[in-house]
Amino acid sequence: MSDTKEILRALEALDTNTVSDALDFMGLPGATYGLRPLWDCPKIVGRAATIQLGPKQGTAPTVHLITPVITSITTDDKILVIAGGPEGISCWGDILANASKMKGIRGSVIDGMSRDIEGSESIGYPVYGRGITMISARNRIIQIDSGNPVQMAGVTVNENDYVIADRCGTVFVRADKIEEVIALSQRIATRQDGMVQAVRSGKSVEEVMHDKKFEAIRHG
Repeated sequence: MSDTKEILRALEALDTNTVSDALDFMGLPGATYGLRPLWDCPKIVGRAATIQLGPKQGTAPTVHLITPVITSITTDDKILVIAGGPEGISCWGDILANASKMKGIRGSVIDGMSRDIEGSESIGYPVYGRGITMISARNRIIQIDSGNPVQMAGVTVNENDYVIADRCGTVFVRADKIEEVIALSQRIATRQDGMVQAVRSGKSVEEVMHDKKFEAIRHG
């Protein structure tokens, strides 16, 4: 499964709960808390385009944050992964959403906040983050780096790592582990589907959900 499109199709068939469980089994970080959909947006999967924000120093005009990264993207598999957003100040809005939509970007995950959320929703552009505000980033925060590792809710995310986000939150998977994580996630999904069916058929939930049943997933 070395083809990126094939990997993304496989990831699309999973959910964040299952991928989080796989990471737990493997002892890998990646699951986050608090990076949730900021409107009733669809699940997104893709590869990270990392962006680091920070406080603005001085009063000189600057290029608006995130715009250089949007301009540089040439593929249709990217999700903007934006770190460093301060509490209460927006680092996303509807103009950025429209520009991203035009470039074929799949969505944004912000360790921070968005404004103009109705604008993103009106064009169907998915935004995940910590919350919503109306306070502008202008003259408050700037882009200080891109394409390098960032911290997202305590998880280190590298450029081109994999991202899956849905109603339960956001999970990041290291690119060098993605095939192993997908394979285990698929086994978990199959086993848990069987456990649901067992409960529906009348088997004891105490037995069906016993720890030994979950441990068996590790071995296929």
